[in-house]
Amino acid sequence: MPNNYDAIIIGSGPNGLSAAIRLQQLGLKTAVYEQAAKPGGGVRTEEITLKGFKHDLASAIHPLGLASPFFQTLPLNKFGLEWIDPGIPFAHPFPDGTAHVAYRDVEETAAQFGKDRKKYISLMGNMVMDWEKIGPDLLKPLGIPSYPIPFVSFGMKALLSAKQLVNLYFKEEKTKTFFYGSAAHSTLPLTNQASASFGLVLLAVAHKHGWPFPKGGAASLTEALVAYYYSLGGRLHLNFPVTHINELPLSKVYIFDLTPRQLLKIGGTDFSWLYRKRMNAYRYGAGVFKMDWALSEPIPFINEKCRRSATVHLGFSPGEIESSEKGNFENRLSNHPYVLVAQHSIFDDQRAPEGKHTAWAYCHVPHGNLEDMTDAIEGQIEKVAPGFKDIILARVTHNTAEMEAFNPNLVGGDINGGIQDLTQLFTRPITKWSPYSTPDPRVYICSASTPPGGGVHGMGGFNASEKVIKDHFKDRVNLY
Repeated sequence: MPNNYDAIIIGSGPNGLSAAIRLQQLGLKTAVYEQAAKPGGGVRTEEITLKGFKHDLASAIHPLGLASPFFQTLPLNKFGLEWIDPGIPFAHPFPDGTAHVAYRDVEETAAQFGKDRKKYISLMGNMVMDWEKIGPDLLKPLGIPSYPIPFVSFGMKALLSAKQLVNLYFKEEKTKTFFYGSAAHSTLPLTNQASASFGLVLLAVAHKHGWPFPKGGAASLTEALVAYYYSLGGRLHLNFPVTHINELPLSKVYIFDLTPRQLLKIGGTDFSWLYRKRMNAYRYGAGVFKMDWALSEPIPFINEKCRRSATVHLGFSPGEIESSEKGNFENRLSNHPYVLVAQHSIFDDQRAPEGKHTAWAYCHVPHGNLEDMTDAIEGQIEKVAPGFKDIILARVTHNTAEMEAFNPNLVGGDINGGIQDLTQLFTRPITKWSPYSTPDPRVYICSASTPPGGGVHGMGGFNASEKVIKDHFKDRVNLY
């Protein structure tokens, strides 16, 4: 029987849509099948507290969105996407009323750090200058870098633990805490090798591109990707959970924007016992407890610089953040967790009714943990924004099970699609020459469980589509 499609993509997160767009751009016939009623995976926006208050359901700030090599090639602005740059990528306040902030300029940022000024410039200056040479290779599967010297220079620092790096470079406790605020996005213990890589990448992107977010909500990015895909002739099917390949139309290739645990449950795949064994050994990481608030006014941060950034990191000493993140791998909750806060409505008047505001936050918790962290999160905010609880109009919380119910790719509340430690950073989901292909020549995987891992950048989907083209369509596509 003839194939109905060249490729079918299962899952409409940024990676799934990116794979579909790339193949459709090249004249191949594709379709996307999504189990939910709306596309986007974790990149969705809903009114979940009060009418008129828009909250991002998972992903809220997109440091790698504007920096994505693939997204940069797409005319998404013509399909309604507008990025908002708050000016200050992120802020890190302290209970004494001070705050360190990441400015776009490296030297302006370093000027806050006292004795650590020159060290910060030596750490980040050349890295930011060479970012266009380093960044693209970090968003590909492991291979020979295009610019070996700057890449190796970056790699020697990135392979350190965050603790090793801050002790090597910095003397001031607040400078160390500031770096930890970025490194802790890894959801790894900060004593783990390669945990420094997240801090370095996110700081480099902050200085190079800022930490922007889509106007009107994260869903605006999804809507622009879908609209562009439609303009290319693509098809999207919603409310279509897939349990067996035979439930789908005939296609030469099936690309799954799913994590390993979900992929192994799909019937009709021809996987070897060894591949299944190795995929079953894939490790998921810490989860998140997430909160959204409708507010009567902006968060009353003591330090005014925190009111000029959409992203605020909370954790008030290196030891506090270390303990918080390590506890997630010891099945231990912290009473003083590291917290990420996003406050979009200060910069985006589409997020809340006039004069009102929204806030979004989460802390990391042990994988699958169901404890309510409301008091701990709000307590951390109160330390640097006294009176915060008094301006809350409504709140909604989501534990790890509720996050996974919203998006099955968030297994146990893990928003990174699996631990991104030294053994699963580039070699995810398993160690093999092509991480996107499987023993079944029809089946590929393109989720955050493939390189380059978590984040809203679409590069897992783009990389998988390039492998699909090379394996199946190079005679039809003038790329090779």
